[in-house]
Amino acid sequence: MSISAVKIEPLATGVTFSENEFSVSLADGRQITVPLEWFPRLRDATVEQRSQWRLIGGGVGIHWEAIDEDISVESILALG
Repeated sequence: MSISAVKIEPLATGVTFSENEFSVSLADGRQITVPLEWFPRLRDATVEQRSQWRLIGGGVGIHWEAIDEDISVESILALG
């Protein structure tokens, strides 16, 4: 008997910020929270700039046009 594993790609559905943290909600119900310190462009951005995000690749990543930042969900999971 063999067992097959299907890799399910984690997809972002939302983004929130607190004073010192960055949280990403995932389609599978998880929420990943990491320190803003790990992402200097986000840390140094204004509240308005942080709030202007959009999902890219169907949720594979997050993009902030105003600060020219792209972060993949996989990279957040690897750090968190």
